Amino acid sequence: MIYSREVEEMCPVAQGVHHGAAPIPEEANWVQAKEIKDISGFTHGVGWCAPQQGACKLSLNIKEGVIQEALVETIGCSGMTHSAAMAAEILPGLTVLEALNTDLVCDAINTAMRELFLQIVYGRSQSAFSEDGLAVGAGLEDLGKGLRSQVGTMYGTLKKGPRYLEMAEGYVTGIALDADDEIIGYQFVSLGKMTDFIKKGDDPNTAWEKAKGQYGRVADAVKIIDPRKE
Repeated sequence: MIYSREVEEMCPVAQGVHHGAAPIPEEANWVQAKEIKDISGFTHGVGWCAPQQGACKLSLNIKEGVIQEALVETIGCSGMTHSAAMAAEILPGLTVLEALNTDLVCDAINTAMRELFLQIVYGRSQSAFSEDGLAVGAGLEDLGKGLRSQVGTMYGTLKKGPRYLEMAEGYVTGIALDADDEIIGYQFVSLGKMTDFIKKGDDPNTAWEKAKGQYGRVADAVKIIDPRKE
């Protein structure tokens, strides 16, 4: 250790009271986190790339500082999906510090890791007050039974108004309008369910019909339009 002349010439003064790091909530315990291995929890981070043309939601399940489970969800950039595939291979097995300093290929994923790191080291995790935390596999619960990300896609113009394209329930096939041309409901098809039906042996047309659904006052509609063509 090298000290400057000014410091060397100073007289020693004892440090006062120090109680250590403030405890943070982790898996139903209050933990004074001093080392990376002290960090445990399940939480999320959201990131964006420099041109802000895409975004990433990153979910990590961390036990004693080591990432045990990673869920990477992306939107808005085709290249980001390929980066996410690499990140899903890279992340499990790293400590949170390693992951913070690892190139996860995509700016948005790197930013999500940074934001998640801040959450986890300050004790703001989804599992902060869950005894023993969440089981590895909890990340899949964010996706639901069909293991598909929940995506919403809406579009609108001043001249032609709004268009619902994708809802959490699935791909929107029709928008229900009333006599004033206002939206009162929508029809959709769950592409995840449709694919599962086909995998189980249904022909595509049967699977399409079985995967259909609707929301709102569709029965009262004056007309139903295709949001992608009309």
